[in-house]
Amino acid sequence: MTFTEPELAYLRSQRLGRLATVAPGGDPQNNPVGFRLDAETGTIDIYGFNMGASRKFRNVQQNPQVAFVVDDIVSLDPWTVRGIEIRGTAETLTGQPVPMAHLSAEIIRIRPRLVFSWGVDPSAEGMTRREFS
Repeated sequence: MTFTEPELAYLRSQRLGRLATVAPGGDPQNNPVGFRLDAETGTIDIYGFNMGASRKFRNVQQNPQVAFVVDDIVSLDPWTVRGIEIRGTAETLTGQPVPMAHLSAEIIRIRPRLVFSWGVDPSAEGMTRREFS
């Protein structure tokens, strides 16, 4: 399994993340995006309005290397943050079922290669790191 149970619970509780892609000229692009977790396959699906016409969709078609971050602030005092960073490869898919009527049938699917998490698992101190082949 790609994600631990605490990571799965955290990802299920969140709706917004930030997807970083790389344009053909090498410029990075980082956008807030909606996502859905597929716990069985261990993948993250990025949805959007007119996704197939977006720059991030075109970027992934040219360079599949991505980073995706989901994080939040649990408390300001004391300062407590938690989150997950997923680095991996992505693919663009068309004709996919849509979870909401206003979303397009194109998605970006992320397959994790490296997962960092912090503050998500109460039994883990600091940041954890796992790599997958």
